[in-house]
Amino acid sequence: MGRYIGAHPWLPPLADKVGPVKIIVVAGARPNFMKVAPILAALHADPARFTPLLVHTGQHYDYQMSDIFFTELGLPAPDRFLQAASGSAVIQIADILTKFEAVLTSEPPDLVVVVGDVNSTVACALAANKLGVPVAHVEAGLRSGDRRMPEEVNRIITDGIADLLFTYSEDADANLRAEAVPAACIHRVGNVMIDSLLRCRPRAAALPILEQLGVEPGAYGLVTLHRPSNVDDPEVLGGILAALTALQQDLELLFLAHPRTRKNLARMGLESQLEQLPRLRLLEPVGYLEMLRLQEQARLVLTDSGGVQEETTVLGVPCLTLRENTERPVTITHGTNVLVGVAPTAIMAAARRALDAPQSPPTPPPLWDGHAAERLVAVLANGVQRR
Repeated sequence: MGRYIGAHPWLPPLADKVGPVKIIVVAGARPNFMKVAPILAALHADPARFTPLLVHTGQHYDYQMSDIFFTELGLPAPDRFLQAASGSAVIQIADILTKFEAVLTSEPPDLVVVVGDVNSTVACALAANKLGVPVAHVEAGLRSGDRRMPEEVNRIITDGIADLLFTYSEDADANLRAEAVPAACIHRVGNVMIDSLLRCRPRAAALPILEQLGVEPGAYGLVTLHRPSNVDDPEVLGGILAALTALQQDLELLFLAHPRTRKNLARMGLESQLEQLPRLRLLEPVGYLEMLRLQEQARLVLTDSGGVQEETTVLGVPCLTLRENTERPVTITHGTNVLVGVAPTAIMAAARRALDAPQSPPTPPPLWDGHAAERLVAVLANGVQRR
C-alpha cells in the first residue's frame, strides 16, 4: 500500500450497501459535460443500484460554453447549480468549496465523481475529502510534467485525494504507479469523452454548419486557443498569429475564439488585424455537435485544447498542438497529434508537413471504443474500497 498504509480506514464495498448508492457527479466547465454525460446515462440505467445526482458548479455559465451542451448531450437538468463566483482561480475554488460543502451536508452521498482537471474538479474533490466522502477521479493519471500549468496542479492534487482512479491509457497508469498509488485503486476503463463523440457523431454529420459557413470538406483549417500561457502573453499570442497569418495564404482558417482569447485580442489591438486577413475568419465558439462536424471535415486542426487532441485522434484528422508539452502523449503515439510548440517557424513547418502528407485511417488507443462509461459503472457496481 506504499505511503497509504494506515492513512484511511477501509470502507465496506459499495455493493454491500443496502439500497441504491447515492453518487454525486460534478461538472462545471465545457470539457466536463461530454465526460459526465455517458457516466450519468449508465448510472441512470440501473436505478435499483444507483441514485445519481448532477451538480453543475457554474464555472462555465454562458450558453455556448455550458447550456447548449445539456441540450445536445441529453444531459438532465442539474440537481444543484452552484453559480460559482467569477474572478481569480483562488476566488473561484474557494467559492465552489464552500457551496459544495453545503451540498454534501444536505445530500450526503456515498461517493463523489469528479472529471478532468478544471477548478471545479479540484475544489469538489477537496470538499468531499474534508468531509470524509470517497472520491472517484475520471481521467486520472494525466501528466504534462509542467507544474506551471494550473491544470497540472489540479490533476496532481485531485489524484492525491481520490480513492478510485479511472484512467484511459497505459501511460496514465504508469504515472500513478510512479506516485505510489496502489494498483487496486487504479482502473483503466477507457475514454468516456469518446463515448459521447461516437454516440453523437451521426447527429453531427447531419448538421449544415459547413454550408452555413460556406466551406468545403477538407478545404479549411480549424483553430482553437484558450490556454493562458498562449493567449495572455502578447509576445506568444503575437507569434502564433504571425504563423496563422502565413498559413491562411495556403489554407482557409476558421478561428473559433474562446471568450478569454477574444477579450485579449481586443485588449492587445489584434482583433482588427485578424479581421482584415482575407482567408482567416474569426468566429464565436460553437456547440458540441457543430464542433464535431467542423473537426471531422477539417484538413488540419491547430489547438491548445486537450479534448481536441483526443477528438482528432479518433476522427483521424491531423492535429497540431500549440504547446511545449502535453498530458496526452497517447494522442501522439496512437493518434494524429503533433506537438509543435509556439514558435511561428515551427508551427508553419509542421503545418506544411501535415498538408503535404497523405491522410491515413485513424487507429484510436485501446478502449477508446464508446464503452468506457459502462466499464466504469461496472467497477462501481462491483464495489469500491477506500484506500
